[in-house]
Amino acid sequence: MVRRPAVAGYFYPRKAEELRSMIKGMVDPRAKKEKARAVVSPHAGFAYSGPVAGAVYSSVVLPERFVILGPSHRGQRSVFGIMKKGSWQTPLGDVPLDSVLAESLLRNSSLVRVEESAHEEEHSLEVQLPFIQFLSSGFSIVPVCVSPVADYAALEELGKGLAASIRESGREVLIVASTDMSHYVSQETARAKDFLAIERIRALDARGLFEVVQEEGISMCGFQPTTAAILAAKELGAGRADLIRYMTSGETSGDFDQVVGYAGLRIV
Repeated sequence: MVRRPAVAGYFYPRKAEELRSMIKGMVDPRAKKEKARAVVSPHAGFAYSGPVAGAVYSSVVLPERFVILGPSHRGQRSVFGIMKKGSWQTPLGDVPLDSVLAESLLRNSSLVRVEESAHEEEHSLEVQLPFIQFLSSGFSIVPVCVSPVADYAALEELGKGLAASIRESGREVLIVASTDMSHYVSQETARAKDFLAIERIRALDARGLFEVVQEEGISMCGFQPTTAAILAAKELGAGRADLIRYMTSGETSGDFDQVVGYAGLRIV
């Protein structure tokens, strides 16, 4: 099974050479890199959030396996829906799914289900792949769509199950939490609210992030994937989170009245 790109030609260029050229201007091959347990990366159109995604992927040593957690924008039946067989295609080539790691995750979390339809049109995971493909090769992924109904207890189970699966694999795995920050608020409001969430991520405070997003009405679409990523990373021994870059859509569009925020973080 090949999962075809859903947003090529919309979120990013359809032609491989144009896509490579665009990403080349957003990554820094000279950036200091660290081994990381997880990263937080945005998922908007590359013209808007690409510089943040490029900066965060440039800041880490990329392994051969990735688990990508993204919010479901279009709905799904399961709490956590994965694909375990086949490959994902982008203009830069095909990326194989890691069936062994996926099977392990299915065993270690009772809420994870195979739900291929959850991924058909979802962009939040797809848009991470071109950056990884540009900077690396020969890697595999496990894509996980997270339902908006996932509560903290469910995210805790996912985090622990994911950490257990990564430990069992005996391999290095990078967890990617895909999220944008505040949506369609003023630049001032976005920065104020987004940094409430960013500080909880930097403190590796998963419950604090989960709660502050809801208490403060922060329209961070991937706060649940990010919560699970923090929990898994801490289980695996993470002790620090660094903010790599923050910006808003206003810095591209010039419209600072209705912006979307983007944050890139590295959890080590």
